[in-house]
Amino acid sequence: MTRSFKVILQFDPESAAWVSYVPDLENISTYGDSEQEALANTRELIVGYLEAADKEGISVPAPGLDFRVVDLEVATA
Repeated sequence: MTRSFKVILQFDPESAAWVSYVPDLENISTYGDSEQEALANTRELIVGYLEAADKEGISVPAPGLDFRVVDLEVATA
């Protein structure tokens, strides 16, 4: 079975790493030196999360959060 999860990727200049978040899974997070590494680590993290939830009998909701990233202008002093 294959499931699809939305992943947010963000570059963190302070640590020079790509950070990922999975909103549908309690915002679990990991990182990598490149986008590809961050996504590979995220895939492993999701699999581990799902396996642990299954083992503990914790139900995992179907992916479904709908979100967008938008630019919002804010007036500053």
